[in-house]
Amino acid sequence: MPDPKQMSGIPRPVDDLPNGAVSVRLIRGSLSNNITGHDVKLVAGDKVLTVKTDDAGRAEFKDVPPGSTVRAVADVDGEHLESREFPAPTRGGIRLMLVATDKSNPAGSRPASNPPVSGTVTIGAQSRIVFQPNDEVVELFYLLDISNTNTNPVNPPLPFTFDLPGGAQGATIMEGSSPQAKVSGTRVTVDRPFAPGHTYVQVASVLPGGGGSIELAQRFPAAIEGLTVIARKVGDTVLQGSQLRNVREVPAENEVFIAAERGGAAAGEPIQLTLSGYPHQSTAPRRFALLLAAVIAGVGVWAAARPGSDSGSRAEERKQLLVRRDRLFNELVRLESDRRRGKIDDRRYAGRREELVVALEQIYGALDSHDAGPEPADRAAAAAPVGELRAS
Repeated sequence: MPDPKQMSGIPRPVDDLPNGAVSVRLIRGSLSNNITGHDVKLVAGDKVLTVKTDDAGRAEFKDVPPGSTVRAVADVDGEHLESREFPAPTRGGIRLMLVATDKSNPAGSRPASNPPVSGTVTIGAQSRIVFQPNDEVVELFYLLDISNTNTNPVNPPLPFTFDLPGGAQGATIMEGSSPQAKVSGTRVTVDRPFAPGHTYVQVASVLPGGGGSIELAQRFPAAIEGLTVIARKVGDTVLQGSQLRNVREVPAENEVFIAAERGGAAAGEPIQLTLSGYPHQSTAPRRFALLLAAVIAGVGVWAAARPGSDSGSRAEERKQLLVRRDRLFNELVRLESDRRRGKIDDRRYAGRREELVVALEQIYGALDSHDAGPEPADRAAAAAPVGELRAS
């Protein structure tokens, strides 16, 4: 009999619960020692749901926000228990145990874990691919449930390795994934052996999506029992793919998502998906803003270098550059404020900040070229902001 502690906090997809339900069993030490009448919390983003365990030690949560990432939490006799993070199911339910330490059990009485054996794993039916279109990119998430139905740890004959779609950038392993999961560039590797039960691997990356459409053909190194594909609907977004079924729109948290199911697939069989019709922001306005800044700066330099330019004309041109500088700097301040308040994502922030800093540098260069520039103290004060922004 395996040590219940080894199974603590591991979510297990089941079909004997209502769709979207999560059942948490709270025990102390052994399966026969249920903890009843105790608070169990389910954390889903900013929401915390609390249910007391029944006579069987179970707390069942039925109002879990669909598509959210959740974890179960309980505190027993000063011991903090917490499950792995897992995606709330859209079909079927999740069962898991939280196992508190039985302090009456002598140390070292737990059975040793079983040795690894040769075998295979599958990608469970609760696995998901999620698309989230933004202005110029599409965020791509793989939420994989790697299932080992053996009672022993399993060593598959081949490494569990797969490559993200071409063009994927910024790939990272998300919190809540198994520590066995690693990413290097666009290659994801999950180290062997796989423990009995479920190994969760959650990968995030971004794809260039400025054209309003992307296509991918993803291959995985294990057979797929089933797959749910989800896309945030923005405008006229359409989700298509080979063997997709039950395509439907699902409202959740003031947004609409397109959800579809994909049946089983053999190891190495491509999962072909197309996302199209979402609005995208052209980069032309940004390029035009940079070009305009360069033109203004260039005119300032040319005007300052003209042999016959009079001091009044230079002063007016310098005044226009200062107005432009102040407007850009104020926009930069607002951008920093929006980022601190979480009103802009990191990619849009970084791109726009770079544009503003480049435009400011050009304007400062033009100001420095004026014979009738500011006094030395004013000049140093004017030059400082861009230097500090570059350094930061």
